[in-house]
Amino acid sequence: MVQFANSPKKESEEEDIDRRPDSSSSEPGTPNGTLKRKSESDSQSSKKKKKSKSERGAKGNGIPHSKRRHSVSKPARDPRDEASPFRPSQELAGTRSPSPVIDFDGLSRPSRGTRERKEETPEQAVARLEKISGAVRTILECLGEDPEREGLLGTPERYAKAMLFFTKGYQENVRDIVNGAIFHEGHNELVIVKDIEVFSLCEHHMVPFTGKMHIGYIPDRDVIGISKLPRIADMFSRRLQIQERLTKDVAHAVMEVLKPQGVAVVMESSHLCMVMRGVEKTSATTITSCVLGCIEKREKTRNEFFSLVGLNRR
Repeated sequence: MVQFANSPKKESEEEDIDRRPDSSSSEPGTPNGTLKRKSESDSQSSKKKKKSKSERGAKGNGIPHSKRRHSVSKPARDPRDEASPFRPSQELAGTRSPSPVIDFDGLSRPSRGTRERKEETPEQAVARLEKISGAVRTILECLGEDPEREGLLGTPERYAKAMLFFTKGYQENVRDIVNGAIFHEGHNELVIVKDIEVFSLCEHHMVPFTGKMHIGYIPDRDVIGISKLPRIADMFSRRLQIQERLTKDVAHAVMEVLKPQGVAVVMESSHLCMVMRGVEKTSATTITSCVLGCIEKREKTRNEFFSLVGLNRR
């Protein structure tokens, strides 16, 4: 009986304890209650801000802010995996070339003198040769030599012919060199012609610089006859040049006539203007490069080209 008498009392005490207000949360006058309510208020306010940002994102772009994906996080895609479905450059047909080094008729940086030399008559060619020969004779006299001595009798004319040969690129046309040797093969992997010997004249001192050029490109279905790449390099090198511009000229020319996905050109040469004079560093070489299109944009493709031509040696 005692147990039955005490049991309800114990239960009522437990109920009273459950009903007691929590001193840490509901007592308005205590510090703990104030901190509790402030924390809950801050939490609700933070949730409302997050919700409003998400709603603004959904209204502005149709994409919730939480589901947006930054463009940098997108996986890189090598354009060589698939050829582009169209070529915007075809829309430029019949208009002036967008290339900074190729004119619409295939001439490179045409000037009045360049066009005159290309279109001159045989009589004008003879007059040009005689004019250069006379200038060389004057140079010999200014150097303290005797143009009439046996060893120099034919030098002015020989030098004039040699200079016209060294600069024959002024008379050549890119489109005539290619001569339609572009073939549809559906190929879209890297094509490289290595170790093209190049001879040119430095326009600052008119002394030679020689070296090797490597030309690579990624076709957009069409390929060019491989012999045309060295011919294009020869055409631009047979002018008064600097190596930096020569490298760029060749790259833009290939890009213009073939319209591939990307082009890369690297040249390594030795300049007699810094070997025979100036600093006189006989073992110094100069390396220049020009990359266009997808090869410029994709580091993996660019490194593959440099590795294949031997520039990633360790």
